[in-house]
Amino acid sequence: MTLSPFFQLHSDLPREGPGSADDVRWALSVTGPAARVCDVACGPGADTVVLAEALPDARIDAMDAQAHFVAEAQRRCAEYGDRVQVFQGDMATLDGPYDLIWCAGALYFLGVTEGLRGWRPALAAGGRVAFSEPVWVDENPVQEARDFWADYPAITDRAGIEARVVKAGFDVLAVRRIIGDSWANYFEPMRARIAALRPDADAELAEVLDQEAREIALWSAAPDHIAYDLFVVAPK
Repeated sequence: MTLSPFFQLHSDLPREGPGSADDVRWALSVTGPAARVCDVACGPGADTVVLAEALPDARIDAMDAQAHFVAEAQRRCAEYGDRVQVFQGDMATLDGPYDLIWCAGALYFLGVTEGLRGWRPALAAGGRVAFSEPVWVDENPVQEARDFWADYPAITDRAGIEARVVKAGFDVLAVRRIIGDSWANYFEPMRARIAALRPDADAELAEVLDQEAREIALWSAAPDHIAYDLFVVAPK
């Protein structure tokens, strides 16, 4: 399979966004046991593996829109057999019923309010949603943070995200800030991959590498001011 320049870079990486196993386990400490879970926009399956390990009796569906990530996640989760199913799908259309819908850093594609409303029919009675969303750390964000999030004008503070959750008909059960090391878990392997690809990169790939290197540089300039908030929410 011939990969596009984007997927040449975003290939064989441990994860496709900021996060850590501790973030997943924290969310599970809030939600409690779950018999059926959906990892939405699972990428290469980093969080899927943590969910499978932490919930050994659960059935887990992991889905992503990109076939390349699905293939990586399938290889990564093969050891769990039939109880972990990884497939290509549309995050706006979930079947359920799920006790937990997990979505790391991707709900913004649908919008917080719109996505939660759309997922509500896929939740089992007592079901929960855990999602992470970009957030302003400071009341008056530093310029480096403004530059980093320039392509996401919908970013707001924690109260703004909570308002979107309430508008969707959900309650906020708990919130955890994702900052620092959880971002390094994504950007440091990416930095190493850029360096490995750079010597043989053609013009098209070099452009992709430059774009990602700029994002890493912006984060590196203000790592304490660039964050997600991880929310655990439940229908009212």
